[in-house]
Amino acid sequence: MCQSNTLQGPDLHTGKWLQFPQLALRRRLGQLSCMSRPALKLRSWPLTILYYLLPFGALKPLTRVGWRPVSRVALYKSVPTRLLSRAWGRLNQVELPTWLRKPVYSLYIWTFGVNMKEAAVEDLHHYRNLSEFFRRKLKPQARPVCCMHSVISPSDGKILNFGQVKNCEVEQVKGVTYSLESFLGPRVCTEELHFSRAPSGNSFQQQLVTKEGNELYHCVIYLAPGDYHCFHSPTDWRVSHRRHFPGSLMSVNPGVARWIKELFCHNERVVLTGDWKHGFFSLTAVGATNVGSIRIYFDQDLHTNSPSYSKGSYNDFSFISNNNKEGIPMRKGEHLGEFNLGSTIVLIFEAPKDFKFHLKAGQKIRFGEALGSL
Repeated sequence: MCQSNTLQGPDLHTGKWLQFPQLALRRRLGQLSCMSRPALKLRSWPLTILYYLLPFGALKPLTRVGWRPVSRVALYKSVPTRLLSRAWGRLNQVELPTWLRKPVYSLYIWTFGVNMKEAAVEDLHHYRNLSEFFRRKLKPQARPVCCMHSVISPSDGKILNFGQVKNCEVEQVKGVTYSLESFLGPRVCTEELHFSRAPSGNSFQQQLVTKEGNELYHCVIYLAPGDYHCFHSPTDWRVSHRRHFPGSLMSVNPGVARWIKELFCHNERVVLTGDWKHGFFSLTAVGATNVGSIRIYFDQDLHTNSPSYSKGSYNDFSFISNNNKEGIPMRKGEHLGEFNLGSTIVLIFEAPKDFKFHLKAGQKIRFGEALGSL
């Protein structure tokens, strides 16, 4: 007895579904499995986009005959964010005509709530291009540095997470973690650090803690597009080493961070490590879409957002040399670097067990305000 080659849905007379030629669809969709992976993705994207955009699951009958939509995460990861970020960087460098500067910057100010009264130069005509406007400096009195607390916020932003590091994992946003070792990379050679080490433990986390009785802490600060884009030294410390991870430039918006596992470990980032009076200290600047350019003022050899890179690769640079055995000393509040648009700063540091954060998750914070103290 012959079987029908149609996909049976509700009766046409009651009428919600059309009958699909199942065999023809299977043959058509079956051709996809013979294609190369890039061709397969290219062929699947239009249907996938329609699958997520069209209401009422209009394309869901296709899944019954073998087609599977690309996941939202895979679809997003396939967007050429590095190329787009370099294009955006080029656009940012284009000098705007004087008459166009005020309308363009005013639109940005209105969209992202920028407070230009804090800017060192309030006149919008002064900024020749978008890049200069993004990297605007503040008036000296706009961000007083807290002297009472040992660690201050290195930037303006929103506190996404903070607390003790547990089980070699750091919380990206609430409930979403990433591997400490994947984020920082292999442990830096002990000869580059200026403090004596306690016996190393078995875990990566234990190896970073150098003094008995100390704990490892973290703090994640998200910089929105309207925030002040420079970042500063969060404490008095010495920078011994820089590690640059080329990588993706996906958005670090908290909403995106919730559905891309280990987002910070995929994105381009610059890890500065060294020591402060309590042991290990690190500051990591994480790149994002349109923020491939990360600048560290004392590091002229750093070049981010290159056209090509090897996945999982990184390059190291030591600030310890025969002529400079102390590394780079940084004072609390001193200018350290800048982003091109907005991104994330992650602090991971060692401190005694009585270290306390003075924060609430989700709060807005400004450069110079207290993060925590002993």
